[in-house]
Amino acid sequence: MVVIGTGPSGFTQDVVDRRLAMTSAGGPAALIKNIRVFGIAAFACIGGLLYGYNQGVFSGVLTMPNFGSHMAGYIEDPTLKGWLTSILELGAWFGTLCAGFVAEILSRKYAIILETGIFVLGVIIQTTGVSPAGPSSILAGRFITGIGIGSLSMIVPMYVAECAPAEVRGLLVGLQQVAIEFGILISFWIDYGTNFIGGTGDTQTEGAWLVPLCLQLFPALVLIVGMIFMPYSPRWLVHHDREAEARKVLAQLRALPPDSELIEIEFLEIKAQSVFEKRTVAEHFPSLKEQTPWNIAKLQFVAIGALFKTKPMFRRVIVATVTMFFQQWTGINAVLYYAPSIFQSLGLTGNTISLLATGVVGIVMFIATLPAVLYIDKIGRKPILAGGAFVMAFCHLLIAIIFAKDSTQWATQGSAGWAAVVFVWVFAAAFGASWGPAAWILVAEVWPLSSRPYGIALGASSNWMNNFIVGQVTPDMLTTMQYGTFIFFGLLTFLGAFFIMFFTPETKCLSLEEMDVIFGSAGIAAADAQRMADINREVGLDDILGGRERAAEKESSPVAGNDSDKEKL
Repeated sequence: MVVIGTGPSGFTQDVVDRRLAMTSAGGPAALIKNIRVFGIAAFACIGGLLYGYNQGVFSGVLTMPNFGSHMAGYIEDPTLKGWLTSILELGAWFGTLCAGFVAEILSRKYAIILETGIFVLGVIIQTTGVSPAGPSSILAGRFITGIGIGSLSMIVPMYVAECAPAEVRGLLVGLQQVAIEFGILISFWIDYGTNFIGGTGDTQTEGAWLVPLCLQLFPALVLIVGMIFMPYSPRWLVHHDREAEARKVLAQLRALPPDSELIEIEFLEIKAQSVFEKRTVAEHFPSLKEQTPWNIAKLQFVAIGALFKTKPMFRRVIVATVTMFFQQWTGINAVLYYAPSIFQSLGLTGNTISLLATGVVGIVMFIATLPAVLYIDKIGRKPILAGGAFVMAFCHLLIAIIFAKDSTQWATQGSAGWAAVVFVWVFAAAFGASWGPAAWILVAEVWPLSSRPYGIALGASSNWMNNFIVGQVTPDMLTTMQYGTFIFFGLLTFLGAFFIMFFTPETKCLSLEEMDVIFGSAGIAAADAQRMADINREVGLDDILGGRERAAEKESSPVAGNDSDKEKL
């Protein structure tokens, strides 16, 4: 679940204040004023819908009798079952590594089209699972689908953030998280409905699992066709020296004349940021300063490697990667991928009832995410993450206690099984309200401006790799450890809470310079700030602000007032 940092840099605060003074306040009213950008962002977030749908749909498919009959024993073998699920995450990890390169070479717009096309190819290959190839088709198809999903999870928020105005950027980027949760929600309920195709037992037909897999082709094709008519990212255009086109696109997005002061300020801010990034690369990696495809591909890996070379930056690496480690080892994707199987192990009889209980997981996660997105800036990251971890850990341990006590007598202890199910629902709600959105926001905020793209990519890589491992080992854990699985996830979640409490700084309302002091690298942000200040003067941002200030002073000066009075006389 990828979130791009959305706050201002802090290096052009006077200009930022000037621009914000000319725009409306944030919130729903600002969405109405920026309805065109809202529509573009909502459309692009179909990519998030596909991501969430894929996260959830396979959990129900795995339990369908007809699907199992085509998988040549893969469902009965916990390790092979794990591969059927986790191969998607392995593909997504690979896609994440390639996303930055593809988005920079092709543009955000055409990268979304390409990666959605890869996603469609993967889904088509999965549908051939009805053939004797069976599990091989599913494995190959899910790996290719994963490449598309992993790339979209990074490129879509990037595209939305670069098209949106500052006053609604956070809200619009948050649409991605809402779209992901909504995709999970509808996938669970589609599984529940299609489970009845042909019957819920041996008479079940192939349509029961082919329909939910094929349904995702429709929004994917809509996204491919629609993106052809979407604008380029203004930032990408500026970065590739297409400034006239960038100014035109920016004016269209804001529904303002190209020569308006607001467009001029925002355009120059984008240009200053682009120059800053190019000069940072030239200073730190002079051999890669030319924007050739090979240099762009190589830069991401060289820049990530540089994050490990100093102690202060390595501390940031630890915060980002370990936070993502604990996000996955809360067990959330064990629940999302294997919820029907987990509910059956908790005494729910019949695949239909377990799928119904799984549908509730999607509802509570979706509802819980909404207030988290709205209030995280007010409450702070650490209280939300630590509090959510404690709630999830206690749920795991309570489920383990009920499982250990009553697993041999579910038939006579049905209420105990339902109590365990309720704790799974509470666990899902706690994740949706805490580690779902907050972990990504924290990972985006801890980096200096010059290292942020590579730091976020590193955090995303950690997330997907741990996601893959969890998906792979969970079936074996449920088979061999049984209730010990919940104890294991509970203890790791407790450790995650303590990591947040004692080793992670609160990043709410901190400037980049203050973040440097916390991590012991004072001077990095200061050097970045000086470089940005020089660029601001060079591109003309300071001239705009200075000219306006001089005009305001002239209007309010006594001399000006006297001259005006003389003219009236």
